Amino acid sequence: MTLTQQYLLDTYRAQRLGEPVPPAPGTRDWQLVRELDDRRRFHAVLAGRPARGRLRTALSHLLSSRRSGSLR
Repeated sequence: MTLTQQYLLDTYRAQRLGEPVPPAPGTRDWQLVRELDDRRRFHAVLAGRPARGRLRTALSHLLSSRRSGSLR
C-alpha cells in the first residue's frame, strides 16, 4: 500500500467515525527538519561546542537590541 492510499484510507475512516482528518503527507516535513536541526544545535551547545544557525542569530539580535536600549 502506498503512502497516498494509506492517507486516503485513514481520511475515509476518520470521516466515517466523525474524527478529525489526519494531516496530509508531507504537510509538516520542513517543520520537523527545523526541529531536528534545533535539537542537534542544542545538544552541541550542551557538549561545549559553539552555537550556529537560527538560534544564535535570534539570540544575537535580542542581545544587540538590548544593548542599544530599544528593548526595555
